[in-house]
Parts: sequence; C-alpha cells; structure tokens
Amino acid sequence: MLLTLTTTHRPATDLGYLLVKHPDRMHEFDLPAGTAHVFYPEATDQRCTAALLVEVDPQRLGVGRGRRGRPMSTTESFTLGQYVNDRGYAASSLLSSALSTAFRSALRGASKDRPELAGTAIPLTVRVPVLRCRGGAELAVRMFAPLGWTVTATPLPLDEQHPEWGDSRYLDLMITGTVRLADALNHLYVLLPVLDDAKHYWVAPDEIDKLLRAGAGWLADHPERALITRRYLAHQRALAGEALSRLAQLRLSDVPAPDDSVDEDSTPAEGSGSRTDPRRASLAVRRREAVLATLAASGATRVLDLGCGGGALLTALLADRRYTEVVGTDVSVQALAQAARRLRLDRLPQRQQDRVRLWQSALTYRDDRLRGYDAAVLMEVVEHLDPSRLPALEDAVLGHARPGTVVVTTPNAEYNVRYEGLSAGGFRHPDHRFEWTRAEFAEWVDRIATTYGYTATIGGVGDHDPEVGCPTQLAVLTAVGKAVATATPSTAGNAKEAGR
Repeated sequence: MLLTLTTTHRPATDLGYLLVKHPDRMHEFDLPAGTAHVFYPEATDQRCTAALLVEVDPQRLGVGRGRRGRPMSTTESFTLGQYVNDRGYAASSLLSSALSTAFRSALRGASKDRPELAGTAIPLTVRVPVLRCRGGAELAVRMFAPLGWTVTATPLPLDEQHPEWGDSRYLDLMITGTVRLADALNHLYVLLPVLDDAKHYWVAPDEIDKLLRAGAGWLADHPERALITRRYLAHQRALAGEALSRLAQLRLSDVPAPDDSVDEDSTPAEGSGSRTDPRRASLAVRRREAVLATLAASGATRVLDLGCGGGALLTALLADRRYTEVVGTDVSVQALAQAARRLRLDRLPQRQQDRVRLWQSALTYRDDRLRGYDAAVLMEVVEHLDPSRLPALEDAVLGHARPGTVVVTTPNAEYNVRYEGLSAGGFRHPDHRFEWTRAEFAEWVDRIATTYGYTATIGGVGDHDPEVGCPTQLAVLTAVGKAVATATPSTAGNAKEAGR
C-alpha cells in the first residue's frame, strides 16, 4: 500500500525537516505486520514528494488474524474472507499504524529544525492510489471536505478490460489543501481506517484516547463525528458512547484532547526517552514502564528479557545506560529477527552492539547461558504456555538460571468483563492457554517463591477497578538474601501491593 505527500512550499525540500526524514536517504521501519519504507520520488526547491510504502508480510500478519494474532475486525462475510483478503494492498488501519511509526514527530507537530514552519499551513497534496472505501466516493468527500480539503475520489473499475462490470469498492483518493502537516497526518491517521471500516487489531478502551488525541481541534466539530467515532472504535457501542460523550464535553468546555498517550504498537524514536504519563498511556506502555521501574529499583545491570518477542522492552532497556548487558531470548527465530530490526542492530555503534545479545532459547529447557544475571523479565509470557509446561519453566528460570530478581506480568482474568466485545470466558489473545484470576496468580507466585527460595510482592498495572482489580497483574520475586524491589504505584498505575 502506498501514500504520497507532496508540497510546493518554497523551498519544498523543507518537507524533509518536517517529516524528520532526509530526502537523500531511504528510511525503513519495522511494523508488527511488515515493513514501512519512506523515500522521496522527487525533491527540488519547487516541488517535493515523500512516499510511504508499506509491505505486509502475510506470515507476520497471520492467516485471518490481525497483529499479535488477534481476530481482524473485517467486514468480509464470505466463507474464505479471513484467509483471502486485500490487507496487503489497499490502504487501511495498517497504513495508519505505519504513519504513526514513520512520522511520529510530525504527527505531534514537532520539528526541531523548522519549529515555525511546523505550525504553519502549507500547500499539500496527499494521494492514496488504492483505498477501500465502504461508502464510496461520496463518503470520502463527506469525511475530508469539512476539514478544508479539496477531494478527488475516483472509483477504480473491477476490471479495466470489462468496464461493463462496473466499479469496485476501491478508490484512488487525492486530497489537496493548505493545512499544517501535523493536521494532515492526523486527519489521515483517523480517517483511513474509518473509510476502510475494518481495523486489523483488537480495539480496546485505550483507543478512545488515541482517537481524541489525533482528533484534537477538528473531530469535535466534524459533521460526521458520530460515524467517524463508531467506525474508528469498530462499532463497539460502549466505547463509541463514551468517546462521543467526551467529544460533547470538549465542545462545551473547549478543553484540549489528551496529547501525551503513546501508540502501543509504535517504536520509540531513536534516542528519545520515555516521558509518558503512566496514568494516561496505553496499558502496554504502562506495563513496560512498571517493569522498567521495578528493574531500576532492583539495582540490576545485567538483564534477561525472556520471551522478548519483537523487542519493545529491549529497546527501552538498551536506551538506559545503567544496563551494561541486555539479553533477549525467544523460541521464535522470526521474533528475534524482528527484534534485531527494531533495535537497528546493524546501525548501532559497536559499543552499543556489545551491550545486547539475542538468543534463541526455549524457556521450558535449562540453558546455561542464562545463569548469573541480575534480573529476568517474563512480561506477558507465562499465559502462552500450557499449564502442564509451567513446572518446566519454573525449574529452568528460578531453579537453574536463578536471577536475583524475577519480574512477571500476566493478564488479570477478572478484568476481562470490562472489555467490550470480549466473549464471556474468552481470552485477550487467541494464543493464551489460560488467564489467571488474582487469587490464582497469588497462589502460583506463593508456591514458586517458597519452592525456589524467593520472597515475593504482588501488585497491578493500570487503573484499579474496585470490583475486578487492575487489568495486568505484576509480581516481583527476589532471591532470599537480596534487597526487595517493588514497582511504585506511580509507575504501575493504581497498584495495590501486598507482601507475600
């Protein structure tokens, strides 16, 4: 899928400063479902075009699944629709995710080199050659025209050789206007998946803040705000109702929408620190911040990320100089390759490369390489194992590797009733083998701590619900004789810790 941004502002090559992407270079970004490329087909003082090309890897996207294996909110109704679809070719929420990853600073309206220009409306032309639009060209006009865009939406024929077959569901969309680049990108971030109406990932309550953040300054007054909200939130009535209520309050009070939340599927900008307010960030960010705070409190300098997946936690660990050695392990070679791309290992200075290692390893088998480390993290890992395999993991990690501190996070099954659309008794991820209640998790933590000579504290991550607790459970196991470290409530959300 392809999107191009063109400007005739003079000098037009200032677009590179606004996007924080040099026109003379090819830029590549790893995505959960593929790879994004940013390049410039033309770059002169008179005219400059930046192109975002997204290559979807079907294996990483998953057959009939969205990112991380979650069911896609697809509108396909035919029997093979979950297996045969257009996700790799037509613009959709996959393209929105790529926008948030590749143009993170530009979406925020931040430009270190051209701060005044970032706040100035400039002539822009945006083209999306293939966009599935549920509602046709007329709906595309209704979405973009109220925002000041001149819209050209050309239906694509089903077959150019057979015009009698009529038009397809796809459009060649071009919008032209004089707007701030940040506004243009936020319009696209929201409206592309709205027009497609088939998000590729599970829509959770934190999507409301994402919508309000990207829609700040325009969504509350948009004549189609109700339709935009319903589609963006995958037609989940409870979420849409809350979002529309908050938009109504914004219209009355003129209070700005949240602007400090982070997209959980975006990679932090290279060299940037985490300044996210943990009370407002997505659950994934809050969970990661809680783990980082716990590791910092433990005094660890050599850390294992067991079941590291695509490397989100590894990226944060490597950015912190206190960690002299960071090891990521995963049973999946593909996941390790994704982590390497995310860390940009091939571009790191040698001294940075020397601090990080990626090893293929199964957590149910003893691995001598993992012995002697200060701390180990099992972040959203244990629930992916069959319960019968847990004793093997316990022996391999706590018995054989025996790090000084072990940090474990896992979903709180009781909290699942707060997720709209999650069926009763269902799991948050199709690969989960179980999800524990708070009592079940506490019983497991007590048992393994006693068996292997650790003390333990248990807390939570995320907003605390008086009836069902926090969405994520967190345990910190500390080897007997080592100072106890706990995650602070300010980092872990409204955590309620209890010594065990």
